[in-house]
Amino acid sequence: MEPLVSILIPAHNAARWVADTIQSALSQTWRRKEIVLVDDGSTDDTLAIARDFSSGTVVVVSQEKQGAAAARNKAMALSQGDFIQWLDADDLLVPNKVECQMAVALRTDFSERTLLSGPWAYFCYRTRVAKFHPTPLWSDLSPVDWLVRKLEHSAHMQTATWLISRTLTDAAGPWDIRLLSNDDGEYMGRVIKLSDAIKFVPEAKVFYRITGGSRLSYVGQSQAKIEAQLLGVELQMQHLLSLEDSKRTRSACVQRLQTWLGNFYPERPDIMLRVEEMANALGGKLELPSLNWKYAWIQRIFGWAVVKRFRLHYRRAKADVLRFWDLILFHIESRSGASRWATPSTTSLPKMTQRLP
Repeated sequence: MEPLVSILIPAHNAARWVADTIQSALSQTWRRKEIVLVDDGSTDDTLAIARDFSSGTVVVVSQEKQGAAAARNKAMALSQGDFIQWLDADDLLVPNKVECQMAVALRTDFSERTLLSGPWAYFCYRTRVAKFHPTPLWSDLSPVDWLVRKLEHSAHMQTATWLISRTLTDAAGPWDIRLLSNDDGEYMGRVIKLSDAIKFVPEAKVFYRITGGSRLSYVGQSQAKIEAQLLGVELQMQHLLSLEDSKRTRSACVQRLQTWLGNFYPERPDIMLRVEEMANALGGKLELPSLNWKYAWIQRIFGWAVVKRFRLHYRRAKADVLRFWDLILFHIESRSGASRWATPSTTSLPKMTQRLP
């Protein structure tokens, strides 16, 4: 019998997107699958829309709002699959995503402790114009090399790219409900630590929707999320150092701390002190954050607090304009019958999408 793949969807106020997300899960060409959606206290029509899909294949449950990590843990507890496919309620999978990765998993030399990943691309509404820009993580890597590259380059592997065996999932344990942001980075760091290799499957594509401040990963000026984000970074560094405590792994950890320093400076001197102490303990030294020319003049006149607020609102406005324009083109193309899954064209969304929150 073919292995069962569980596609697990945490959802909160995703009424605009959740139907497309569930449909992308149902459209998977891998035949033996189940879909478990946990609504985390939505106040819009997310739960009602999801329940329209309820069937022998699709299980929909609800809980009071507890956060994305708790919703994922609930979905995991309800799942029966031999492999786990995570999928946020606004993202999409290409139809053969799971099948391409399962083709690798069914090889005779495959280990249940091998992780399967794949490429991902940002999009707003039109997946066909999404561009897949390779990162240092898009290759076959050992667990240590993968984590070093992630910390060194501040690289990101979107949650839905992974296909994880039940063996690894059970060994890793539940998602950390303390993490209001960056929970996927910590969780996958834990899974990777327990794996024996990461296998990159180029055909297994994922589309990561740009939705602005509604995403779990969006931090903004939330002090609770900033502190949770730091905890997530600390735990990720611990995962790496537990595999290899060396000059290169410590250097990668210091680089990660340097990258995130701007989230705490200058408003939180207490966190700044903690970060500096962590870097010193690793044998490194941090430099104060710097700004490019676009923002440096604002900082010189008005100070860091003003420039951080300005940069936040500026990036959000750019994202809103991008989404609005893409929505117009989406409606135009929908009327003309353009295919959702058409091969990406040479005309791409602006590369600024890679820097949006």
